[in-house]
Amino acid sequence: MVAKKNLCVLILAAGKGTRMKSPLPKPLHIVCGLPIIAHILKAAQALGPAAIGIVVGHEAQTVVNAIQAGLSQWGITAPVVFVQQTELTGSASAVKAAIPLLQKFETVLVLNGDTPLLKAQSLARMTEVFEQNEAGALVLGVTVPDPSGYGRIIRAEDGSFENIVEDSDADEETKKIAEINSGMYVFNSHSLQTALTQLTPQGPKREYYLTDTLALIKQMNQPVVVFAGRDYQQALGINSKAQLAEAEQIMRDRVAAELMDEGVTLVRPREVYIDPGVKIGTDTRICPGCYICGNTVIGKNCEIEGNVYIKDSVIGDNVTLKMGTYIEESQVEACCQLGPYAHLRPKSVLKKGAKVGNFSEIKKSVIGEGSKVNHLSYIGDTQMGAGVNVGAGTITCNYDGKNKHQTLIGDHVFVGSNVNFVAPVTVHEYAKIGAGSTITKEVPAESLAIARSRQVVLEKKGVKKND
Repeated sequence: MVAKKNLCVLILAAGKGTRMKSPLPKPLHIVCGLPIIAHILKAAQALGPAAIGIVVGHEAQTVVNAIQAGLSQWGITAPVVFVQQTELTGSASAVKAAIPLLQKFETVLVLNGDTPLLKAQSLARMTEVFEQNEAGALVLGVTVPDPSGYGRIIRAEDGSFENIVEDSDADEETKKIAEINSGMYVFNSHSLQTALTQLTPQGPKREYYLTDTLALIKQMNQPVVVFAGRDYQQALGINSKAQLAEAEQIMRDRVAAELMDEGVTLVRPREVYIDPGVKIGTDTRICPGCYICGNTVIGKNCEIEGNVYIKDSVIGDNVTLKMGTYIEESQVEACCQLGPYAHLRPKSVLKKGAKVGNFSEIKKSVIGEGSKVNHLSYIGDTQMGAGVNVGAGTITCNYDGKNKHQTLIGDHVFVGSNVNFVAPVTVHEYAKIGAGSTITKEVPAESLAIARSRQVVLEKKGVKKND
């Protein structure tokens, strides 16, 4: 999307969120693997704005620190400016605190900091309608099943904007209106700034309401437009843990629907947990109980059995992940097989056709093409060649108490069961390691290494038979 030099997005994220019953600031609560504010920032970034302003208040430094730490990961390249709201006297006060920023731009898109379900396409359409109507202001209106508690949008007979009536001020007839004010707007920056200076405090708390700027802009003979959002869920704000869970389910349902439309098979769509941004190829089949998180890419024709966990990893085509497999920050090439209950820790690589089986753990290692680590083994800090067979119970002893050391295993090595490699150690191609050996020295190519004591049998020294 082409960057809009005159557009500033302003996100209001200064509230306390007391109904969340948590010391964590509301914008930092997690929905589908990302903080609420991250979802909003990603939608704003898609517009190509000249700047994004974030109004902070409650636990301001905590919010600022978390956002600054995540901007690169979330793909936010627009300049982000933080604005401190010192007077918590309503939504208009939050916007007023940002006037020094807003003065630099022609158009301002105002968003709430608790609406993670917003879609970039909707925001883009809002700004387009605003520009087409040469409006002074545009408000996003949505029709909801239960409008109680929300301000109602009042339209004139011709359907144009007339005003907004708060729920507390509405008569019975007005309360029947289901189209409500979402609290999100597009403004002509100069008109907004002028209206903000003319506001008077309202209600028992003597607060300044941003909704009142619409009437003032209308009095300036500038058009005020209602943009009717088709999907009210995009405007849902999060004010409680129950609403947090609802937003999570809505977003996961969206992700599942999009993936199935692209040819992915989800056996029970509501029983898999897939983050937005995860990419999965056609005809991959995913069973219930799986968590696929972060920046994960999965290829075509994969079989992913139940209760598999994958995070920030790349999985190639035609891979089988059996029950209970756990993978993080790793790469699995085509035609590999893992599990059941295999564990890939970060920086692990499985080359094409490799196998890692029951209760085997791989850490920061490369398992070569066609190699097998099938049972009950730990392979850490290891470079393993192609065609290696690793017997059950094998361990690469990579830590000496102070430092980590590497094990190098060449192509087509055969490792018997219950072998310990005490790193640093190198085993060259086509070598064989006898079962039960502890290998501490280099093993030449095409040799047999046996490092265990000779079996000694002492007659009549076993367990005595009972009389």
